[in-house]
Amino acid sequence: MKIYRRYLAREVTWAILLVLGGFLALFGFFDMVGEVKNVGEGNYQLHHAVAFVALSMPGRIYELMPITVLIGTLYALSSLARHSEITVLRASGMSTWRLLSGLFLVALVFALITFLIGELVVPPAERAAQQLRLQERGKAVGQDLRSGLWVKDDRSFINIRTVMPDTRVQGIRIYEFDSAGKLSSVTEAEEGVYFPPAGWKLKGVVQTLLHGERSEVFKKPEMEWQSALNPDILAVLIVSPERMSLLHLSSYVKHLEENSQKTERYDIALWKKVIYPLAALVMVALALPFGYTHNRVSGVSLKIFSGVMIGVMFHMLNGLFSNLGAINSWSPALSAIAPSALFMLAASGMIWWVERR
Repeated sequence: MKIYRRYLAREVTWAILLVLGGFLALFGFFDMVGEVKNVGEGNYQLHHAVAFVALSMPGRIYELMPITVLIGTLYALSSLARHSEITVLRASGMSTWRLLSGLFLVALVFALITFLIGELVVPPAERAAQQLRLQERGKAVGQDLRSGLWVKDDRSFINIRTVMPDTRVQGIRIYEFDSAGKLSSVTEAEEGVYFPPAGWKLKGVVQTLLHGERSEVFKKPEMEWQSALNPDILAVLIVSPERMSLLHLSSYVKHLEENSQKTERYDIALWKKVIYPLAALVMVALALPFGYTHNRVSGVSLKIFSGVMIGVMFHMLNGLFSNLGAINSWSPALSAIAPSALFMLAASGMIWWVERR
């Protein structure tokens, strides 16, 4: 049986890698077509578009991995069934659960790869891609907002007009309140640059101190400013929560909680980062019942089409439950786990039905 496990793992792995390569080529082409229309805007040239698409590929791998595992496993199992190899194995005494455990081992490897890519590769690559596009097109984050970006930090409210791609901030206003809730100072600065661990260095500063009905105005060329606000928090504007690392997500959630702000969307994204890689196990469980069918006529093509449809449904449900969870304040864990749990339930029912036959 160990020989068969290695053979099964090899066939499924190569099929998954083949499907992944095809998907990346397809999505890379469509992404490139979408980026070509931006060529010529500012300093954005064709080689910048190519670099942007290349840097976006790790994110594509992360998104497509569950669907890829499903279709690749379907293809491999359909090929084995077409050559009656699965029938021989079942006749020789291999149970469905032993076959499924072999597939789970392959899925666990891809789940680990998905997690590592999502944690170590996607966040810096996505951030670099967005910074490249914004910088070369001469645009900045937040410049389209009428009043800029607002952030609460303890007893301070911070208004930032523009966040540059390199996380420099421009047009800063800091409103500080005392313990009684009264405005104590207003600080305006032309630009702010972050220097860890010292904090922010503000340039072109005008500070107004309020003492009851009296006020004092100070002008300074530079001023150091300590704040919980940092480039990792500002990076949320560039990188979507789903493509941030667990460390940055948990840090941002903590920042929001400390400032009594809503965290539902980011809590759900945090749970999804943990649960999403395990979707590979659900996908191989869904693929197994299809491998037991022996229709030589419709064969692989129909099963692959079914796999694509199931994968699309999973992707849609994943997004749907995330949005519904954020809107209705559902448990973040439930919102993240529900799609995978529903599909695993469906896979269990299909396997039971096949076994009954």
